[in-house]
Amino acid sequence: MTDAETNTLKQSLTADMKSAMKAGDKDRLATIRLILSAIKQVEVDTRSTLSDTDLIAIIDKMSKQRRESIEQFEKAGRNDLADKEKAELVVLGDYLPQALNEDEIARIIHQAITQTAASSMKDMGTVMAILKPQMQGRADMSQVSRQVKLLLSS
Repeated sequence: MTDAETNTLKQSLTADMKSAMKAGDKDRLATIRLILSAIKQVEVDTRSTLSDTDLIAIIDKMSKQRRESIEQFEKAGRNDLADKEKAELVVLGDYLPQALNEDEIARIIHQAITQTAASSMKDMGTVMAILKPQMQGRADMSQVSRQVKLLLSS
């Protein structure tokens, strides 16, 4: 993979960070810096340059963490903290591919099951291995996993 292929999302993040600095948008700037920091940490840990697919996986994980935090903060009545997480979630969403709707998710799951000839729960890993690259950052993978389990166990 060439550097041009691997760093388009990272270059976009860096450019957006500079724009946020110039615009004085402190909240957006802080969130973009969090993303770049998480990316840098993984690059240092793995000693490799990450592809856009890898970056999307990192941003998707950060989004999932925000959704879980929002739920916990709202249960605890900490709406101030929940609002901060929601604002970060919006910025994170700007860097994820467009989300799949339920019909598209169901169609892709059925295609993967047909493609792998999966017939039972023991085939779950094979199906998920096909689905993950197609859906990472575009669907909640825990929901996808539940749907696959439901289809394979019936």
